Amino acid sequence: MSSTELPSVPPASVLPKAVSVRVAEGERLRSVGLPGVTLKIRSRPPTREGLEPALYVHGLGGSSQNWSALMALLDGVVDSEAVDLPGFGDSPPPDDGDYSVTAHARAVIRYLDASARGPVHLLGNSLGGAVSTRVAAVRPDLVRTLTLVSPALPELRIQRTAVPTGLLGVPGAAALFSRFTREWTAEQRVRGVTALCYGDPGRVAPESFQHAVEEMERRLRLPYFWDAMTRSARGLVNAYTLGGQHGLWRQAERVLAPTLLVYGGRDQLVGFRMAQRSARAFRDSRLLTLPDAGHVAMMEYPETVATAFRELLAETRAPDAGTGAGPAAERAGSVDAGS
Repeated sequence: MSSTELPSVPPASVLPKAVSVRVAEGERLRSVGLPGVTLKIRSRPPTREGLEPALYVHGLGGSSQNWSALMALLDGVVDSEAVDLPGFGDSPPPDDGDYSVTAHARAVIRYLDASARGPVHLLGNSLGGAVSTRVAAVRPDLVRTLTLVSPALPELRIQRTAVPTGLLGVPGAAALFSRFTREWTAEQRVRGVTALCYGDPGRVAPESFQHAVEEMERRLRLPYFWDAMTRSARGLVNAYTLGGQHGLWRQAERVLAPTLLVYGGRDQLVGFRMAQRSARAFRDSRLLTLPDAGHVAMMEYPETVATAFRELLAETRAPDAGTGAGPAAERAGSVDAGS
């Protein structure tokens, strides 16, 4: 094996059993076997019959737990499920070791086809936003509406604060970072992630912080943790370089589903300036800007995001749906919401 290759990861069937992942009150976690992948699906039992289905897709280094607060607020609005992408959360690595944006999108599509839940209200954050964009573009039959929170779409001028994350995809960088941070505690790591992803880390409740520390300790015991992070980061960087019909911006222009875009003014990973470009790219878009939010608005301001999502649903269900007008925002318009 050359010095630039990543170490091989044992098959999922022989991986050591990790500490159980946390399941919040009112949630369920189940395993779904699909060709080439096994996915863990977090869900909340629907409060009544007939609710339209929703599926939530997390970002790089995240998990289905990132959506727990928003899912709870949408009880009675949609039938919520959140996926752990292959190699993240409680899902084992994919059989073929492919962590590209296309591979993650393929896993989501396979799940939706197998479960026959589509079309769904599809929500994605960061990497999950790029994955959801691709799903909506190539399989419009599976997507009823699209909600993207700080989607990781290509930027020509990447923010300096996002460079270390992008460098994870460079061969050898993850191993170097792992050695450099060997003595870091799980608490130190979580504080670093929180400072990077939240506009105001002080909004994280002590209990939520402790849960995050416990989850970090669990993930660090997984032998494929750094491999999943590295290969997914590399897959995202590679997706940025694709042109033609496979380019993410070109695919954004192909999305037919009514789209809600959420951007944070203090986002250190996705440039706030990308909000207007996204609003122009998605043909039926509404833009919610949160000046004080960071990269994970659905965790930092779940009530505000839930309200905007409800308005999107109300608009798209209205008799004049499709006109682009409604309470959420004018088409390609903007609604600012402070703290």
